[in-house]
Amino acid sequence: MQTLTKLPIGSRAKVIAVHGNNAITKRLMEMGVVPGVTFRVVKSAPFGDPLEIKLRGYSLAMRISEADAIEVESE
Repeated sequence: MQTLTKLPIGSRAKVIAVHGNNAITKRLMEMGVVPGVTFRVVKSAPFGDPLEIKLRGYSLAMRISEADAIEVESE
């Protein structure tokens, strides 16, 4: 399983699944991080946390722990 945290800056990928059943994963899905959506990894902070991705016309920043719950497929 490849997660969002393993992708290099600038890469494009597609969301395969969002794992977990807590408030954070539900909120990510409400914000458009759902299976089938494509995104681009924009940048990360100096120590890697948080990450910024661009999807559906907006930028979204998330913690590494949140990004680890997102299974992706590289394009």
